[in-house]
Amino acid sequence: MRFGVTVFPGTNCEMDTLHALREALGYEADYIWHQERDLSRFDAVVIAGGFSYGDYLRTGAVARFSPVMEAVAEFAEQGRLVLGVCNGFQILCEAGLLPGALQRNVHLQFRCSWSHLRVENNATPFTSACREGQVLQVPVNHGEGNYFADADTLAELNRNHQVLLRYCDADGSVDPAISPNGSVENIAGISNKQGNVMGLMPHPERAAEAILGSTDGRYIFTSMVNYVTGRTARV
Repeated sequence: MRFGVTVFPGTNCEMDTLHALREALGYEADYIWHQERDLSRFDAVVIAGGFSYGDYLRTGAVARFSPVMEAVAEFAEQGRLVLGVCNGFQILCEAGLLPGALQRNVHLQFRCSWSHLRVENNATPFTSACREGQVLQVPVNHGEGNYFADADTLAELNRNHQVLLRYCDADGSVDPAISPNGSVENIAGISNKQGNVMGLMPHPERAAEAILGSTDGRYIFTSMVNYVTGRTARV
């Protein structure tokens, strides 16, 4: 199992992601420079977080035009797994690979803190290692994580079970006051209709080792590995 981790000018989470995949989880992983066009050597791609191109225009709006994103779109069209974390989620939305958009946090503050996430759908390549309703503890680190979609898009996301994770309290209850960014319906992570592309704001790579305070991020990566390899590795 080999992961590819994207690197855009300005991103700063690619090293965290590579460390989590290689050192904490023991999988093969390599960087993908933003000008690369050949992803054939990878089994799954992670679009890492950070401030791609400094977020000077709009988060993800410049990175969306990098050559590697054409390759990512082709990779996704082949049914292969693509995970976008934080800025990666924003890039996927800007590229049209996921519906909706990410806006400034409703309180206009940058938030770096732990969050609780309730698993809404565990029948996906990204959540199959979880139980439905399970609560994961994963940190957030963003200023523009306020997910928004219009009423019709939200209805479709819910109807197709594309909402995979929602911000919640430690006991799993969903309350708008719990959201660190004001996301509509407390949405923290979604997938595309086909289920092979996921975007989430919290950082699973920062919850992959006990020394960091949680290993719940492993559920996401382990689910991906199980899907690709056909194994049933445990977290």
